[in-house]
Amino acid sequence: MRVVTIITLLFFCKAAELRRADPGGVKNQRNHGLVGGGRRGSNPVKRSTPDLPCEVYTYLHEKYLDCQERKLLYVLPGWPHDLVHMLLARNKIHVLKNNMFSKFRKLKSLDLQQNEISKIENEAFFGLNKLTTLLLQHNRIKVLTEEVFIYMPLLSYLRLYDNPWHCTCDMETLISMLQVPKNRNLGNYAKCKSPQELKNKKLRQIKSEELCNEEEKEQLDPKPQVSGRPPTRKPEADSSLCHIYVFPIQTLDCKRKDLKKVPNNIPPDIVKLDLSYNKINQLRPKEFEDVHKLKKLNLSSNGIEFIDPAAFLGLTNLEELDLSNNSLQNFDYGVFEDLYFLKLLWLRDNPWRCDYNIHYLYYWLKHHYNVHYNGLECKTPEEYKGWSVGKYVRSYYEECPKDKLPTYPETFDQDTEDDEWEKIHRDYTTKKQSVRITLVG
Repeated sequence: MRVVTIITLLFFCKAAELRRADPGGVKNQRNHGLVGGGRRGSNPVKRSTPDLPCEVYTYLHEKYLDCQERKLLYVLPGWPHDLVHMLLARNKIHVLKNNMFSKFRKLKSLDLQQNEISKIENEAFFGLNKLTTLLLQHNRIKVLTEEVFIYMPLLSYLRLYDNPWHCTCDMETLISMLQVPKNRNLGNYAKCKSPQELKNKKLRQIKSEELCNEEEKEQLDPKPQVSGRPPTRKPEADSSLCHIYVFPIQTLDCKRKDLKKVPNNIPPDIVKLDLSYNKINQLRPKEFEDVHKLKKLNLSSNGIEFIDPAAFLGLTNLEELDLSNNSLQNFDYGVFEDLYFLKLLWLRDNPWRCDYNIHYLYYWLKHHYNVHYNGLECKTPEEYKGWSVGKYVRSYYEECPKDKLPTYPETFDQDTEDDEWEKIHRDYTTKKQSVRITLVG
């Protein structure tokens, strides 16, 4: 009896040892088999970069990113650039912004189903010239044009169903694209949600005259000029509305001009540009690329919600940037990368949202300790309201092991107080004026 008991105990110990050596072994084998469409066994999946918040692995020599159900709002900066397949289903993405995927030039498939996408900017898919599969079903998209898809010449599989499509004249170019015979796998099951007379009708079955009357069509697609010469386009925003001052420095004053976009003909020798108190709600790529001498830029009080990572491209001499009193919640990775000589940065009176997306801004400021800033305070969510962003970021890592924490100089543990920052600003301005007076004298 004792012998039987000893043998039984040895058996259980061995089984426990095997489980410790290969936790979830059976489960992992099953999951690995499903990655490649249900095949099992002979082609093992190679896991890599385990420190990323999302799972990255290689299967059949192609790199996958599985970042499903992570409550993501944006693409994260740490993802590998050589991804071939990206799985972002069941997240919280609301807007696909210009150049959002531009660094992932090898992507063949992109799964964005079951998010909360309501807007796709025209250059959101810029750079995806190898993409063949795009899944956008189960979102909140109402209107889309063919222009969004021009950067994906190889697109052959597109899912658009279960979106509240508003079938009006604005949708004509998309619907025409879906009805081209060679595009038989694009948008097959998508249906109109409104207007009532087209409700539940498939996009691929709608005729052009059902969307637009002749007057609307003329406005949407005006006839070419008889002469064959291209129509002259009026600038979207003309700097001739602004005032130019030569003394004490070359200044373009565009304050309170009801501008909705940055003027496209700013004189190249301008040193100071004031665009405050206008209606500019976003900064597009290369807005200031021809104004290389610019040192002071005031964009305060515009309602800016989004700044493209390439918006400040070329501003290598910029020293002062005022972004106060706008609608900024965070910055995309790369926004400040060209501002090598930035010294003063106004950030106050913005609804900064303290979540993972605010980390880029905070860490950029910590690395660039010569940049003096103010106003970086959490406004949302409610649990962090009133906190400094620095305090929030430190609390974010409190539960992490010390060897995982990013290392930054201890001198940056506290954000600059507003009164101290104002003193720095005064000292900086006084110093520059004294240098100017000395030179003139």
